Amino acid sequence: MESVYWLILFVILAAAEAATMALTTVWFAGGALAAFFAAKAGASVNAQLSVFVLVSFVLLIFTRPWALQHVNRHTVKTNADSLVGKQARVTEEVNNILGTGTAVINGQEWTARTEEEDSICPVGATVEVCAIRGVKLIVKAVKEAE
Repeated sequence: MESVYWLILFVILAAAEAATMALTTVWFAGGALAAFFAAKAGASVNAQLSVFVLVSFVLLIFTRPWALQHVNRHTVKTNADSLVGKQARVTEEVNNILGTGTAVINGQEWTARTEEEDSICPVGATVEVCAIRGVKLIVKAVKEAE
């Protein structure tokens, strides 16, 4: 009878994964399927649970990094994440030592700080957004074409 429970758990986990596509329950669905086969082979309940846990964690540890690289790699960055790598225009001198600096990107003004502590970006300079920390753009100067 335990095999039926494992099969039900597999179906529930697989359906949850299909509904969300978030790569959260697929590993445990694999573990439930392995436990189903262990139950069909006549393994004890403790052995079935061990198979479930072992297979789930092996799948999670060894296949998750590969799946994250290949499954959702075309996800479009939205909101602030989409600003990384783009260029902005400095509207107030960016000086980390003085704690000053703003830049405009996509028509929005942001507080800006330089990537290097001693770097200063003058008003009107073009900078590249390297990262976003909280509500601040972390920028570096773009070399102007001569």
